Amino acid sequence: MRKYSTLTAIMYAIFILIGMSFFTAIALLFSALSGYVEYVPVIIIIAITLYSWFVLLLFHFFQTKRRKIVFISIAITAILIGMISPIQHAYKNNIPTMNTEVYVYEYTPFSKNARIATLDEPSTLRLSDDLPRMDGATALYPLYSAFVQATYPEQEYTPFDSEVMVNTTPDAYSNLFAGKVDMIFVAAPSNSQLKIAQQKGVELNMIPIGREAFVFFVNQKNTVNGLKFADIQDIYSGKVTNWNEVGGANDSIRAFQRPADSGSQTALEKVMGETPIMKAPHENISSGMGGIINEVSQYRNYKNALGYTFRFYSTEMIQNDQIKLLEIDGVAPTKETIRSDAYPLTSEFYIVTTGTKNENVQKFINWILSEQGQLLVEKSGYVAIN
Repeated sequence: MRKYSTLTAIMYAIFILIGMSFFTAIALLFSALSGYVEYVPVIIIIAITLYSWFVLLLFHFFQTKRRKIVFISIAITAILIGMISPIQHAYKNNIPTMNTEVYVYEYTPFSKNARIATLDEPSTLRLSDDLPRMDGATALYPLYSAFVQATYPEQEYTPFDSEVMVNTTPDAYSNLFAGKVDMIFVAAPSNSQLKIAQQKGVELNMIPIGREAFVFFVNQKNTVNGLKFADIQDIYSGKVTNWNEVGGANDSIRAFQRPADSGSQTALEKVMGETPIMKAPHENISSGMGGIINEVSQYRNYKNALGYTFRFYSTEMIQNDQIKLLEIDGVAPTKETIRSDAYPLTSEFYIVTTGTKNENVQKFINWILSEQGQLLVEKSGYVAIN
């Protein structure tokens, strides 16, 4: 390479630094905007390596073959270290997820080919005005959508802004407390939701209308087919951390959790009773996902993962064949075991109100508890309360 004076070499080094900085900044910006943040370290390492190579050439460092080999070895090692994060990210994205986000329009009342149950006879209740405003958990939307189609006038009920909305459990309770709706279809409130109601001076009227099973699931390839009730408590308290402690392979248990006040997290809290739930790593808490459904149970289906949800949600709405529901104390979660109370994690779901002047609300509730309403509960895939 041509020899330069020290001053000239320094000037060239400065120009190269400016140029390299400009192109590196563009690469970093493109990486960030494209969502490939994990490539930032390797981009910086490559930029530093190239700059160092040019500068050392300018100052005649590579006068021996040994120096070149040492530099190249260090550069390759640094780049490989920088590639660890992108490789891990690619591996993680290659793992399938159990995504419980649902396309709610499939369950919108009066929509074409709606996936909701219907009666074989005219409803004994028909509402035409002062329609009760409602909200609820996504897992119960197919049910109260069926109630609406049977009793409400035929018109458009958008899931986001109409008399018949669907949100997460926390949002449904918030809308009820704020007086935006007359009733909500949800699981029992969490302790914090009960405290909020108390602080607002609101009395929660809870009317059970059906029964459902709280279920735990694992990767289809997991050799464990069931857990004891005590095993669940031991796992989610952090006492048991390996599948071989509950009859499985020698692999750590990756126990996912839901955000606070979600219906399934409240159900887990009831299962745990007085036993404290371990603090889950951030990556083991299912993330919120904006849009129609603000929070969904998205569990990355690691072979060592353990997650939970509700039976109907997983078997009818999601139908993911990459997971399997676990037996609890030797009993599988089915409509029959829910009805007989044989399955130990069975609970009621409710219509919750806080008092309203709309007289049609009580008429609507009475009809839901009637033979026709309870028949729709059964036909929708849940277990009737009566």
